[in-house]
Amino acid sequence: MGIFERYLTLWVGLCILAGVALGVLLPGIFQYVAGIEYAHVNLVVAVLIWIMIYPMMVQIDFSAVKDVRKKPKGLILTLIVNWLIKPFTMAALGWLFFNVLFAGWVDPQSATEYIAGMILLGVAPCTAMVFVWSQLTKGDPNYTLVQVSVNDVIMVFAFAPLAAFLLGVSDIEVPWETLLLSVVLYVLLPLVAGAITRRVLESGGGGQRVDEFVRTLKPWSIIGLLATVVLLFGFQAERILGQPQTILLIAIPLLIQTYGIFAIAYVAAKALRLPHNIAAPACLIGTSNFFELAVAVAISLFGLNSGAALATVVGVLVEVPVMLSLVAIVNRTQHWFPAQK
Repeated sequence: MGIFERYLTLWVGLCILAGVALGVLLPGIFQYVAGIEYAHVNLVVAVLIWIMIYPMMVQIDFSAVKDVRKKPKGLILTLIVNWLIKPFTMAALGWLFFNVLFAGWVDPQSATEYIAGMILLGVAPCTAMVFVWSQLTKGDPNYTLVQVSVNDVIMVFAFAPLAAFLLGVSDIEVPWETLLLSVVLYVLLPLVAGAITRRVLESGGGGQRVDEFVRTLKPWSIIGLLATVVLLFGFQAERILGQPQTILLIAIPLLIQTYGIFAIAYVAAKALRLPHNIAAPACLIGTSNFFELAVAVAISLFGLNSGAALATVVGVLVEVPVMLSLVAIVNRTQHWFPAQK
């Protein structure tokens, strides 16, 4: 591992602090960048995420994707965690903490909005960041692509009705433009670019040229991640500093949810005897969230200054450091799983 990957937790922590500091000192710049959007998708963030995952897409060998059907257990595990467990545990934890345990510290309206934000996080399985976690754990890139693709297809049809059911309403308005544009920007475009790049490189020098190209771009992938963190926290700097107690209250159930879901998925992966390069992304995709979509939908449904929007931003605050800790756990427990097949 290079210096970027070896000390990634430190870089992310510094970028969180830098984002908050710059957001306070230079709010005008972040307001301008925040306004560069279409269908509630920030285009600057989209470009950074594109830079982040493009090198990983180059590694995908489409000739090997067809072999995923021979190893369906990892995909089945991801789908069960994402759609049959995670949304319901998130809703249950939100209700428990904000309607019972924290009821004396938050007003009922705010509690309802915090729960709504948590639910939107739970119903939106991760798309773009999964490729980062998969790369950091040496996951199978072809298998990861299939997992993300299947989840995206299901999300298009299941996000609205599942969110509506858990939010207790029947006419929830989901910004479909946001959902579809996010999938195009974060998955489809870098996937096509990666496939074209790989074909050109293979025709000119085979797999060795592909490996050299990926090694050259790898630092840019991490830079894309770190720049995204700076922007997201710069956008919400004043709210984070202005409501520290609320941030902590929201973070507690989110932390329990994240580590709890990972534990469920990891134990199941071990019981299923999945090879490590499939078990790792299978568990991490079920643990992380599509926070870009959750933030956009929360703002669209409840408003920029709502408790729901704040809860989704806290989700970003919690997710990146926590997911890095889970990546470390996965890498240190590789010996728990059968050899890669």
